[in-house]
Amino acid sequence: MEEKIVEADGETGAEDALVGNVNKLMVTPPGYSGAPRKGHLVFDACFESGNLGRVDYINDFEFDLFIRPDTCNPRFRVWFNFTVENVRETQRVIFNIVNFSKTKSLYRDGMSPVVKSTSRPKWQRLPPKNVYYYRCPDHRRNYVMSFAFCFDREDDVFQFAYCYPYTYSRLQHYLASLERKNLPYVQREQLGLSVQQRRLDLLTITNSV
Repeated sequence: MEEKIVEADGETGAEDALVGNVNKLMVTPPGYSGAPRKGHLVFDACFESGNLGRVDYINDFEFDLFIRPDTCNPRFRVWFNFTVENVRETQRVIFNIVNFSKTKSLYRDGMSPVVKSTSRPKWQRLPPKNVYYYRCPDHRRNYVMSFAFCFDREDDVFQFAYCYPYTYSRLQHYLASLERKNLPYVQREQLGLSVQQRRLDLLTITNSV
């Protein structure tokens, strides 16, 4: 596993310049020059439906996270999905998603992010009491969602997401399984391809009787 080690000082780079997802990004304290240690968190979002463009180190327990905007709408920033590894057992952290674009969010009404890990592959919601959504003057008055988490297994890779991910590949597998059943009341047609050369499907569903 190739890891990229950076020192995050909280001011480097511009939020608007996020052009790609972090890729096995190890975040160390400013000025640290020793060997990587357990607890120097490694962030990754280079996978399907992943989104995390930048990580700023605040202290050993707190990190500011910047999400990338939607591909066709640079002003819309909501979705996040990333993994964290190289954790210490019982390591407690606060993650701040600092550049949400929405003024209203279900996070204000009790919704919470989801998490899973390699040894517990089923998505679970974080306790709502550990999640806070607020407007922050320190981040251009953007809306911030902060959540606290305690890592409990050092060998696990933990994954956090805005909500349950449903990827394009998963959808295509499902549609292909429907086609293989040859159901008389379901017809799948390809209308064309997207800008990124992905299928645009038309489903026609009629009465099964």
